[in-house]
Amino acid sequence: MTQTRDPGLQPERTRLAWRRTTLTCTVVAVLAGKQAIDDDITAAGVTGAALSALVWVGFLAVGHRRIQALESPRPAALSLRGALLAAACTVALAGFAVAVVL
Repeated sequence: MTQTRDPGLQPERTRLAWRRTTLTCTVVAVLAGKQAIDDDITAAGVTGAALSALVWVGFLAVGHRRIQALESPRPAALSLRGALLAAACTVALAGFAVAVVL
């Protein structure tokens, strides 16, 4: 018995959710970079801003790939590698947030 994919609006909702999540990640990365540099520019602040930008680019790549995949009539499931990269980027941004606050 094979299961058929629901041709409804689920892929569209998932694509929109990825867009919202990517936008949220962009805002978090910008705020983290701004907070890391703040008033005085130090080597640690520039490094924190650069790492935030690097993590943001990684998440943006995963999100863009997934959004493109969801535009096909029968999108494939998210790969394990993509899921792990998205989770790692989220955890890294949370770690940067904690480091900036402390």
